[in-house]
Amino acid sequence: MEFEVLRDSLVKILGVAPDEVTMQSTFAKDLGADSLDLYQVLLNAKEVFDLEIDTEKLRSLQTVSEAVTYMKEMKRK
Repeated sequence: MEFEVLRDSLVKILGVAPDEVTMQSTFAKDLGADSLDLYQVLLNAKEVFDLEIDTEKLRSLQTVSEAVTYMKEMKRK
């Protein structure tokens, strides 16, 4: 569920194809996202899942997998 929401947001915000977004994709290198793009993507996840997003933590997220793991952790709180 988290991956699908994240993938759909990346597709919408970055204009990438859905099949370009994998768990191993890096935000900057593979998908061309900058920190503002990533913030927008996770802001959407915040709204969908009612999460608290730590903006400092965003800076350390490099891959889709890391973001999915982070979202799952935040859902448990």
